[in-house]
Amino acid sequence: MSDGILLVDKPSGMSSADVVRAVKRRHALESIGHLGTLDPMATGLLPLCVGAGTKIAQFLNAERKAYCGTIRLGLATDTLDVTGTTVARGDVPAIAAEQLAAVAAALRGPQTQLPPMYSAVKFRGRELYKHARAGTTVERVPRAIVIEELELRAVAPDLVGFSVRCSKGTYVRVLAEDVGRALGTVATLASLRRTEFGPFKVEAATPLDELLAPGAELSPVGVLPALAEARRLPVDDATAFAIAAGQPGGVRRLEPPACEEKLGAVVAPDGRLLAVVEREGSAWRLCRVLLPEAVQLYRP
Repeated sequence: MSDGILLVDKPSGMSSADVVRAVKRRHALESIGHLGTLDPMATGLLPLCVGAGTKIAQFLNAERKAYCGTIRLGLATDTLDVTGTTVARGDVPAIAAEQLAAVAAALRGPQTQLPPMYSAVKFRGRELYKHARAGTTVERVPRAIVIEELELRAVAPDLVGFSVRCSKGTYVRVLAEDVGRALGTVATLASLRRTEFGPFKVEAATPLDELLAPGAELSPVGVLPALAEARRLPVDDATAFAIAAGQPGGVRRLEPPACEEKLGAVVAPDGRLLAVVEREGSAWRLCRVLLPEAVQLYRP
């Protein structure tokens, strides 16, 4: 079985869980999961953790993601996308390129965003979308997000194209609604494609139908390359043994992190990923050992 992060180009009409089940069944995988849920209507980059890749999933919750898509003006739905039920309609004013540029500029930067009712955020142990389907609206807590980049362009009189790079936790459906409001009308998300997830890009992804075809083989990104944003921390035999054995002195031997560094990948003498560490103050903290056999390999 291949280990690592498998980059899939998800088609529209399937949930992220559907993709996981299809790949698992086709390739007889025992351990597999996905990162960064995509709505069924969305397409694009869906990273799957395969085999040992599941052991680093917790460290791959990307700080930033990028999307492109379209926004339908003059239409509002309960789900904030075109798959939902229409709840309002509005006139669509003539929109100039300068106006779109001004709206995009106003929506960039740090801000708070209220999670939509149709989302997987939980309220009292139950997903919000289940409350919504039951006809109940519950109180939600605004979340801090950052819209790093946002570009808007007119595609048709009632359709706006966009590209956005944003922090984790951002709901593009809510952003679409905000764009409509800023333009003086209502709006809903018409299409969505994820183009980036942390260090991964959709250009490197394989369409799902190719992965499910007869004779298809998996070519995941290895566990160490998958941690592209983590600092590499190569160690000698003695330190590898100490870290694998859980000895406190092992991590203290590592070169201290720089202020901007959050994650470190400890590399064993044979080049494999030994452990993952996180910055805690001015030192590293051991999070997980991924090569426990190093206790035997590098025993003094």
